[in-house]
Amino acid sequence: MLDPKKLEEIAKNISNAIPPGVKTMAGEAEDRVKNVLQSQLQKLDFVSREEFDVQSQVLIRTREKLEALEARLTELEESIEKSESPE
Repeated sequence: MLDPKKLEEIAKNISNAIPPGVKTMAGEAEDRVKNVLQSQLQKLDFVSREEFDVQSQVLIRTREKLEALEARLTELEESIEKSESPE
């Protein structure tokens, strides 16, 4: 396994070997790419993770209520059937 300190040293040496103009160009290019990506993603119809999580919880609670109502309806139907059947 490679020593992380050695890797960091190699990366630092490579970084120091890159001319400052190229570093600046790379930084500017990265900023432009980020801006373009953010702009394009904002045009898409995405929801935030927070909004997704909130809606998931709402759906879970709604499902639980629906299941409870279905169970209650079944009980009521059975109760009606028993009271209507001749004994």
